[in-house]
Amino acid sequence: MNRFLLFLLLGLFIQPIFGQQTSATELANSDRRAILAILKRQTQDWNAGKVDKFMVGYWPSDSLTFIGKAGITYGYQATLANYKKRYPDRASMGTLKFDILQLDFHAPNVAYVIGRFHLTRPKVGDAEGHFTLLWRKIKNRWVIVSDHSS
Repeated sequence: MNRFLLFLLLGLFIQPIFGQQTSATELANSDRRAILAILKRQTQDWNAGKVDKFMVGYWPSDSLTFIGKAGITYGYQATLANYKKRYPDRASMGTLKFDILQLDFHAPNVAYVIGRFHLTRPKVGDAEGHFTLLWRKIKNRWVIVSDHSS
């Protein structure tokens, strides 16, 4: 009888622990899919020449940071303006391809992505490099809060 009670009590404590781990794993997988879907949509928007739609993946805040060859840009509007200045037409935008090399979650609402980009641009020459993206889940939506592309 004592063994039965012991197993019953252990079962009551162990089941919720394993249930929470499954939920956390499912949540991480859902968040991973959400981020990858945003990156896929950004690629499609870029390749359609829609810079404004491409920017939807970024945090619409003055606290957004973009670090590139020209230095640090602060803010959503300034980042958008820089994209439009550097890529004024379809020829300069080219065709974008992302390769995601690493996607990690450092907290339930923080993700870190390392990747490679390649722009195929027959008229002005190809461009490629690497990027790191810091993501935050804000108001139940994943957004890029910092982009370092080189």
